[in-house]
Amino acid sequence: MDPQIFGLRVRGSVSKGIVYLVDNIHPHLKLGRIYLENILFILKFVQLLAPVSLLCVILSIMACFAGGIEKAITYNGQHVCMLEDHLLSSRVLNIPHHEDIANICDYCKKGDHIADEFCEGNATTEVCQTYTGGNLRCVNAFPGFNSLILTQNMDSVYLQAGQAILRERVADKAREVYQDVTTSFFLLLAIYFPAVTGIMTGANMSGDLKDPQRSIPSGTVAATLTTSFIYVALAILFGASIIGPVLRDKNGKSLDGSLVVASLSWPSPWVVIVGSFLSTFGAALQCLCSAPRLLQSIAKDNVIPMLSPFARVTKNNEPFLGLLITTFIAELAILLGAVDAIAEVLDFFFLMCYAFVNLICALHSLMGAPNWRPRFKYYHWSLSLAGAFLCFFIMFASCWYYALIACALTGTIYKYVEWKGAKQEWGDGLRGLALTTAQYSLMKVEDKDPHPKNWRPQLLILVDGKYSKEMIDLRSLNLLNLAGQLKAGKGLAITVAFVRCPATRGMHAENRKKAEEIKERVQQDMTQARLRGFGKALLYTETQIEGAVSALYQSIGIGGLRPNTVFLNFPRMGENQDQHTEQMIFSEQLCCGAQNDNCMVVVKGITDFPRPNDRLRGYLDIWWIVQDGGILMLIAYLLQQHKVWKGCKMRVYVISQTEEQNEEIKHALQRHIYMLRIDANVFIVNMIDPDSVDDDAVQKTLNMEQRTRTLLKV
Repeated sequence: MDPQIFGLRVRGSVSKGIVYLVDNIHPHLKLGRIYLENILFILKFVQLLAPVSLLCVILSIMACFAGGIEKAITYNGQHVCMLEDHLLSSRVLNIPHHEDIANICDYCKKGDHIADEFCEGNATTEVCQTYTGGNLRCVNAFPGFNSLILTQNMDSVYLQAGQAILRERVADKAREVYQDVTTSFFLLLAIYFPAVTGIMTGANMSGDLKDPQRSIPSGTVAATLTTSFIYVALAILFGASIIGPVLRDKNGKSLDGSLVVASLSWPSPWVVIVGSFLSTFGAALQCLCSAPRLLQSIAKDNVIPMLSPFARVTKNNEPFLGLLITTFIAELAILLGAVDAIAEVLDFFFLMCYAFVNLICALHSLMGAPNWRPRFKYYHWSLSLAGAFLCFFIMFASCWYYALIACALTGTIYKYVEWKGAKQEWGDGLRGLALTTAQYSLMKVEDKDPHPKNWRPQLLILVDGKYSKEMIDLRSLNLLNLAGQLKAGKGLAITVAFVRCPATRGMHAENRKKAEEIKERVQQDMTQARLRGFGKALLYTETQIEGAVSALYQSIGIGGLRPNTVFLNFPRMGENQDQHTEQMIFSEQLCCGAQNDNCMVVVKGITDFPRPNDRLRGYLDIWWIVQDGGILMLIAYLLQQHKVWKGCKMRVYVISQTEEQNEEIKHALQRHIYMLRIDANVFIVNMIDPDSVDDDAVQKTLNMEQRTRTLLKV
């Protein structure tokens, strides 16, 4: 059965009848809208219109059922004129303007007044032959309850634009009733869908309800069941009381522009017309009251910064700017003159909202969030997933490219709010999902050494925290830049700033505040270095340094996600107190890291290091001394993946003690590098012949030996 374009709109527990009015009363709608906008300033009367709207709905529904019964008894329904099986427009009958359409049968007869329409002027020979050879008859379009009519209307009929109402052929548009738009199941669903979009009204009015936890579930379920029963009953009523061609006559051309549903009602069509107008008036009034309030609330919370002007209200606490923009959008829709043209777009607003509400409910249920305690007990997460799936299915089945645009727009708005929105904790479901996923992943990771194939540097960057929140050691900042440019390793990064405090004060509030300030500064510097990770500040006293470093190495990380590579700066050499403390902390960090089997990366003199926006050309030189070349080569390779170092080539310098082994060492190392799938040039430096070693190589070797002696002394 092809449904007539009508609907009932749910408003909480109140349903309001909507009848699509024909084009010739659009001026009245505009005048009503202007009056409606003026009425909005008397908002205290809005709630008083709800009982009036409900009464109008009840009377209109009763009038429709009464009309179906009355016409089945009297068989005195409105007639239409048909030529064979062609539903004719009442205009071709040349009915006088003063004549009532109820007397259409007096003019549905062959004669000169009709023959001129079919056989003269622009009429083709085929049209004239159809008229002269066809049977012109007056048919009762509203026979009342009739099982035969219901059976005939059970079949679906979807027509292309320009086809005749009854037959699937190109219509004679000047004389017949024809389909103005191509119809399908999903198009009709899109037109009908707004009739059931009031299910969120209870939630939107939660602030005005005495007991929302009880009223919203019971009221929503009761309203849904009630209106669903009414919709099904009305569909059966129209399918059993109105013939199919007239049901598909959207603009009532066969009825001289009369409304189909109004023509069915009893005792007068004006019951449905007036009732529908008053009902839709109340519904529109409530929409234009609630929409600006919602917009003002979003702007007030600074969720979307560009909407901040709409946060202002008048001295009467009315969102005037929100009312203006809402009225403007409503006016654009009215000026289109046809809901069919924007039905799918309108539905997508509701469907996206309902889909994400369902997804949020399902996420909270699956995550088992402690704060997710729905009062409604007859609920399962699978229902929410099914609802979300249906919403997305209807969107893509109705218009897939509009659906893609809607999803892209929603994602853009979400990222914009995440980037520029208010820095507040909303308790969103995605954050809870991220936490649950992280917990699940950590539980799956075994707490043991990973396989060499899965090894990646999990960084622990240790910096000096004696600076203030306004200042930072340049060496520490460059250490963060180095770690940030190793992000190709996709590993964990934790930066810990050691904050020294007086021994007598310990965890005093002032020291904790200082630690928080330094932590924020470290996080800012990590962001500046484009190093994604976690920043922390560790308080210690001079007598606690050994225990603090040891406890840090033992407790940092969680499960199998623990740092395996430690980055730290080489201390400044000197005899003053600060330098001595720095050397002591460094030695403790280095010894504890080695005892903890961490890979230690000590950086010396890193006072100048490329920034994330720099682009370098040249070479990355690796000095392979003893057995530490593996980690150095990995660090160089990871640096080479970063855009700062992408233009640099890699060179490996190997120290050889005997000249006879040069070729053997070079060949073995080239083979090793090839197996590692790393592109690098290998150079052998012979330590026996001083002339073959440049000054830079000699200096680097001497520096390495000096570091070893220094560490042994410490």
